[in-house]
Amino acid sequence: MSETTLQMGIVGGYLLLSLLVGLLAYRLTDRSAEDYYLASRTLGTVVLLFTTFATLLSAFTFFGGPNLAYRSGPEWILVMGLMDGVLFAVLWYVVGYKQWLLGRERGYVTLGEMLGDRFGSPVLRGLVAGISLFWLFPYVMLQQVGAGTALEALTGGEVSYAMGAGLVTVFMIAYVALAGMRGIAWTDTLQGAFMLVMVWVAALWVLAELGGMSSATASLAESNPEFLSLGGGVYSPQWMLSQAVGIAFGVAMFPQVNQRFFVAGSKKVLKRTFSLWPVLVVLLFVPAFMLGAWARGLPIAVPENGNVLSILLAEYAPAWFAALVVAGAMAAMMSSSDSMLLSGSSYFTRDLYRPFVNPTASDGREDALGRIGVAVFAIAAFVASLYSPKAIVQIGSTAFGGFAQLALPVIVALYWSRVTRAGMYVGIVGSQIFYLASVFLSSVPDTYAGWTAAIVGMLLGLALTVSVSAATSPAPAEETNLYFDLRAD
Repeated sequence: MSETTLQMGIVGGYLLLSLLVGLLAYRLTDRSAEDYYLASRTLGTVVLLFTTFATLLSAFTFFGGPNLAYRSGPEWILVMGLMDGVLFAVLWYVVGYKQWLLGRERGYVTLGEMLGDRFGSPVLRGLVAGISLFWLFPYVMLQQVGAGTALEALTGGEVSYAMGAGLVTVFMIAYVALAGMRGIAWTDTLQGAFMLVMVWVAALWVLAELGGMSSATASLAESNPEFLSLGGGVYSPQWMLSQAVGIAFGVAMFPQVNQRFFVAGSKKVLKRTFSLWPVLVVLLFVPAFMLGAWARGLPIAVPENGNVLSILLAEYAPAWFAALVVAGAMAAMMSSSDSMLLSGSSYFTRDLYRPFVNPTASDGREDALGRIGVAVFAIAAFVASLYSPKAIVQIGSTAFGGFAQLALPVIVALYWSRVTRAGMYVGIVGSQIFYLASVFLSSVPDTYAGWTAAIVGMLLGLALTVSVSAATSPAPAEETNLYFDLRAD
């Protein structure tokens, strides 16, 4: 049996297993939108923790992070592992708990639905959904880029980039259209544990081949001594804080993460989950990113936009083990993509189709349309991934910053009853326009005294939301106390 056959057999076996779980979940899923999108709000601590964990473990984590550590040093661990682990846990409480209460009492499925009710505005509901879908698209594409490049590197080019990305897309469509949130949460729990084990085994395996941690670190010190000191290069305090804040606040607004604020079975489940979150994050990011940093001191060639983790394993691990780790990375991509497609579908059906096209659509019709939407969204992202001109980290960072622009207006609305519809419109649209200009127009700076445009845009959105709200009166349809008349457990 050739190495390529063995490798593809391992990866293919994982994909088939996911599909079988999807079939089982389909048999147990009610044909209602709430059950398909939110598993009827019944998830427990372990499943909620690992489905959120696996949903965030993407191509960016397995390839973008190690690649950045390879190029610039291991301080990326502080940004993702420590700062974002803690920051997102805090946001999970600040945003997530209140969203959970609102979802339980009002039956909300999406963020746009929740905001649209409070401000009496279907247009605001559609605006939030449209912005979210716009930024979600490149991040779904990111997973396909990661899958294609990983399989191409693993097989030495015998499986092309397009074939690898296409294979994952087909399985992703079949699985998500069948499984819904319940099946996704089940497989995420298994995938999260599998990924965590595989990244630690990979780190220990490579270190054993290199003669231990001391030897690997000594090689790194000889080739790049600056990697062993804190700061320097891209890792200025402003850049690190910008990345940490932008990513953490962006994650809280990601549709696939934000919807998980609605699905906890109880208040106790929600609180246990965000308390355990920082521990789980550090356990994954430390070995993954250190592998990227240690690789810099080794005699391996990593081409521009290549995946250092795949190349490192191909050099220092047997083919079957490298395939297992890539299967773990594929699990990361699939567990992110399946949730993104499901959430994107819900934003389309609940916040665009239902209010603007067919307000009287039945649950069954919405359920069917959501499954079709999964296929359309995934195929469009696959086609775009074939022509993507950007590297994985760039794509991921752009999407994180776009979502982060929504965070502060939403948080202010959750905790300040004086926010008005006009303030929300101006705050959300103003910060998005500024951020889009910084991304796509060369005449607009993307940094300000070392701070990224994402952070400046967030502050602009906050200032606009507060100032315009203070200067305007609530519209007649607004329910100013909707977020405050809540019954806690």
